[in-house]
Order: sequence, then structure tokens, then C-alpha cells
Amino acid sequence: MGKERNNFGSKIGIVLATAGSAVGLGNIWRFPYEAGMHGGGAFICIYLLCVFMLGIPVIIAEFVIGRATHKNANSAINLLAPGSKFRYVSYIGIVASVMILSFYSVVAGWIIEYLFQSIIGNLNGHTPEDYSNIFNSLAGSPWRSVLWTILFLGINFLILRKGIQKGIERISNLLMPILFLLLIIFCINSLLLPKAKEGLEFMFSPDFSQVSPSMIIGAMGQAFFSLSLGLTCLLTYASYFNDKTPLIKTATIIAILDTCVAILAGVIIFPAVFSFGAEPTAGPKLVFEILPSIFNQMPGGYLWSIALFTLLFFASITSTISMSEIFITFCTEEHNMSRKKATRLNTGIALVLGSLCALSFNVLSDMKVFDKTFFDLFDYVSSNILLPAGGFILAVFVGWVMNKNIVANQLTNNGTLNVRTMRPILFCIRYIAPLAIILIFLYVIGLFDSLAALLF
Repeated sequence: MGKERNNFGSKIGIVLATAGSAVGLGNIWRFPYEAGMHGGGAFICIYLLCVFMLGIPVIIAEFVIGRATHKNANSAINLLAPGSKFRYVSYIGIVASVMILSFYSVVAGWIIEYLFQSIIGNLNGHTPEDYSNIFNSLAGSPWRSVLWTILFLGINFLILRKGIQKGIERISNLLMPILFLLLIIFCINSLLLPKAKEGLEFMFSPDFSQVSPSMIIGAMGQAFFSLSLGLTCLLTYASYFNDKTPLIKTATIIAILDTCVAILAGVIIFPAVFSFGAEPTAGPKLVFEILPSIFNQMPGGYLWSIALFTLLFFASITSTISMSEIFITFCTEEHNMSRKKATRLNTGIALVLGSLCALSFNVLSDMKVFDKTFFDLFDYVSSNILLPAGGFILAVFVGWVMNKNIVANQLTNNGTLNVRTMRPILFCIRYIAPLAIILIFLYVIGLFDSLAALLF
């Protein structure tokens, strides 16, 4: 419904809201445990390479499509290339966003409980084994996991139903500065810990002998997950950009902000992990078991615990509202739904699938698809398959199918900007990003090893 479509109200609103779509649990919860599980420094190097070689070009590709049409992904591609099968990328984005929102909401629900428990003081005075039992008790309880998931999705709903300026932009303007402030405070505290140096060495001293197919696909998946690439989320946000928004500059700022948050999250967690004798390879439970145990041993641990889970809650909100906007915009523009009805439908689907993810830690733990629980399946398929596939399709579309003059006009704001980086950016969109994604997949499935065995 055209009358419901509006733009962001300010330049800072554009940056903060779009950065909020990228900056989230993917940076603060997922990045540290992925880096920890894959050896630290080498993983981070590959991750940074993926961000700047793949991330920025794909962000720009999404921006170009969205701003050129001011429509959702399906309508945008159909307008730019009528009848093109490329429009089906919108369905990849919708499926991936719903999957991510579903398991994301479970983690966000855990965060709300941990925030509540931190405030009332129930996370103080326990042994490391106790913290493991606390988390297992939460994840193992069907009703608690589902209840907190419902609560989080309810908060998400209340923000989304208010629209772009009054909902998404307003909450992003409020939460993002607080999020960055909390990150800086945590970093200062972590750098003062006794074994901060060991934690930083783990992060920034790469051992490339640890590089493996799983590390590479993990780094690429993390880059796409963290930046929300291939979801058409950034495309959807760009459809609300005004004609003066500098796309290349905005994309670069967002990628840098997102990467800084991920690195800062590592700087927060790894010095603490090494200082208190924990294992950096703890995996997804790192935030819920290891960090509360660490806070319990620190002066002012009660306040640090509250601050951490407040930070994580804010990060989860800024990400999930952007994921939801993909589905909502599609419904309002393709099926003429009211925004409120589309928001209710999005929340309802996420609630059903989120409940399956929540129950995969307890009553549905034995129900597996491809040897994965619903939670793990949604995480793996969305991050490692759908997002890179979506990014590949969008890069190919902008680089090879979309009218070159339209692309150039978007990158230069109709000739008003002298963009010296336009040609290198276009080269990356046309060649580097698609080829890199293909080569990474071929490497991961072992094709390179098979060819080497045949040749040598």
C-alpha cells in the first residue's frame, strides 16, 4: 500500500537504523564463539577479508536495487528486469529472514531471562558448574523457553507496527548510541584484566595452519550473517533512502561499524576468558555460562552482568526489527495487506517456528533433520547456504543484468557525486564477489581436493 510507505526522517536515522540491521547478536553473541571455535586470529583474518571483498560490494548491490526503485525486492527486480527469474531472490530473503528471526528470538528470549535474573541478583554467588546447570535448566524447560520467545516477539511486534520513522528509526536512534557506549565501557574493563594480553594474542596472532574448509565457510557465513547480506534486508531499508543518500559511503560506514562491533565483542570476551581460566572454544553457550561465571569473580560483577545482558537485548532488537521488515514490506506491497496485519502475520509465523527452535533443546531434541535440530538447521541453512546464495544472485543481477546507466546514476546520485571508487566497486560486484562465493563453496564441498587427487 503506497500510502503507508515513507522514508527515514534524517541522515543519522538512515545510518543508525541500517547499521542496527547489521549490528546485532551476530556480532556480540555469534562472532566471539565462532572465532573461539575456529582458533581466533586466522578466523578473524579470513572474516575481515570476506567483509571487505564480499560484504561491501554486496551491500552496495542491495542499496542500488532498493534506492533505484523504492520497492520491496520482488517488485524492485521485476521493475528493473521485467519477467526476470532474479526476482525469486526475494523468496530466498524471506525464507532466510524468517528462519533467522525464529532461532534468534529464542536466544533473545534467553537474554531477557538472564537480564531479569541479573537484576534480582540470582546470577551471583554460584560455581562454574552452577552456571552450566542454570543455562541447561532454562534451555531444557519447554514452557520457559517458549514464554521468553513469545515475550521477545511481542516487544518486536510493538515496535514494528508503528512503521519506519515512529518505530524502527526512533528505536534505532535511541538504542544504537547506548549499545556503542556499553561496548566501549566493557572493552576498557576487559583490557584492564590480568591476562588481557593473552586474550588479545589469541585474537590477533593468526595461526594459518588451522585454516580448514569449515573455518572458511564459517567466516563467510559469519560475514553474511553479521552484515545481514543476501537477506534483501538492506535492499528493503535502501528502498526508504532518499535520493541524496551516498550509497557507497553509507555501505562502507555500515561495514566498518559492524566489523568494529564484532572486534570489540572479541576484545570484551577473550581477555575475560583467559583471565579467569575459561575455554574460548565454549561455543554458543559462551555468553550464558562462561561470562556470568567470570562476572561472579569480578568486583561489581552484579552491575557488569546487568550491563552485558542489556547490551545483548538492545543488539537483538535492532536486528530483528530489520529482519521482520523484509516480510512486512513484501506483504504490504505485493498483497495489499495493512502494516498491522502484515506485522501480526510475521510475528505469528516467527512464533510457531521459534517455538520449534525453543523446543529443540528439550522435548524435540531427538527430532532431527539432516542430523540437526530445528535450531541448528535454521542457523546452518540460513547463514551458510541461503545468505551467500542470495548475495551471489544480487551481485550478479546488479553487475550483469541491471541497466548500467541506472547503476551509475545510483552510485553517483544522478551525477551529483564524483565517486572515484565506482569502477573498483563495480569490478568487485561483477567479478570478485560472485567468483569468491562460488570458489568458497567448491572448496568446502571438497571439489578442489578431488581435482588435486586426479591431477597429481
